[in-house]
Amino acid sequence: MEIKALKQILQDSGIVGAGGAGFPTYAKLDERAETILLNCAECEPLLQLHRQLLEQNAEEILETFDLIAQTVGAKEAIIGVKKEYKATVKAIHRYIDAYPNMRVQLLDGVYPMGDEVVLIYEATGKVVRPGGLPIEAGIAVFNVETVYNVYRALQTQTPVIDKLVSVVGEVERPMTLRVPIGTSIKEVVAHAGGVTTKEPAYLVGGPMMGNLADEMDPVTKTTNAIIVLDESHTLIQRKHKNSAIELKRAASTCCQCECCTAMCPRHALGHPIEPHLFMRSAANRDFQNTNVFLNTLFCSSCGICENFACPQGLSPRTLIAEYKAGLRAAGVKVPEGIEASPVERSREYRKVPEKRLEARLGLSKYGTVPAPLQDTEDWKFSSKNAKVRIPFSQHIGAPAVANVNVGDAVQKGQCIASCGKGLSVCIHASVDGTVKKVTDRYVEIAVS
Repeated sequence: MEIKALKQILQDSGIVGAGGAGFPTYAKLDERAETILLNCAECEPLLQLHRQLLEQNAEEILETFDLIAQTVGAKEAIIGVKKEYKATVKAIHRYIDAYPNMRVQLLDGVYPMGDEVVLIYEATGKVVRPGGLPIEAGIAVFNVETVYNVYRALQTQTPVIDKLVSVVGEVERPMTLRVPIGTSIKEVVAHAGGVTTKEPAYLVGGPMMGNLADEMDPVTKTTNAIIVLDESHTLIQRKHKNSAIELKRAASTCCQCECCTAMCPRHALGHPIEPHLFMRSAANRDFQNTNVFLNTLFCSSCGICENFACPQGLSPRTLIAEYKAGLRAAGVKVPEGIEASPVERSREYRKVPEKRLEARLGLSKYGTVPAPLQDTEDWKFSSKNAKVRIPFSQHIGAPAVANVNVGDAVQKGQCIASCGKGLSVCIHASVDGTVKKVTDRYVEIAVS
């Protein structure tokens, strides 16, 4: 297939990275890509959907992955999968012999293996420059669900109208299920049998990098997991931290042991992010060396510094994220021309085992409970007056632009918002229904 034609199909189908920031997939199709990499590393603890999807649909996913490789002219296609995912690895090996330019890279069960900068190094030995894109190193990375969405767009002309979501934690029946885009968290959790705690809190995205959400917030194209915990859980309390108080705690408590920097995955790969220096400068309001603050823009927000490394229980990640947001709001861009230092020789001994991380987070009892994949499009809402709220901005780049009005009848799969200017994708109705509200941020559809 011609690269231009495939790009158009992906943009029109609304395909973006099914997790993370939601980078539009069509923009990753680049003839500079000598290697394409399939990410099946489940970056966050408790997430299961990518390994489950690849296990059940290995033939379709490998076929589509090979098509992408041929389209961009890649010399090599690598499947990065954790060696502990034995059933998934077995499924891959049933079909991989048909693709001579494709190989499997078995990965360790450590966090954050799913971070594409870390994954690229593990699979290829290449270091993406600080602030750079993988394509600069001749690599394009796609996660499993994204490639499966490409398969659906090509084979059944199905745009992105639903999302696989792992629902785990304090729920009656943990599971991974296919959810219409725009469905409320409350509705999704009800499909998992409801909550099993009196004061539930909802983490969307993962325990380390995810955010607290309201039960009426919608599922989007990047929602990988809904983790239900009691409000009193230590992890939830950490998410409620007050930045001003945390800054004062850092000023009085940080002993500059440098554990946060020593354990930082990006620092180990030579990126100039040093959380201990940031904590020293921010806590003491020392602005003499501005690079300490500018270098926060290289942080991946993985959270190891805060949730695993710091012996004082301080909050480098939270404070760094706040400074990053402030810099971006002020129009400060990622510094250019920064070269990575040599990879730390001690890196291999400073990886964070997932099981140990789960224990540190107080999540071990949830990690041993299976959340089987129920991949069916036969979704039924529990309420007679059900509705979905579909945001226009579910991806990096320009939001989509509404092309429907209040009162319009829409069908599942219909384009309800066209691509915005620049980097953007279309948005589609996830259900049959009637448009009840159109704002500059979302469309609300009453389900028929």
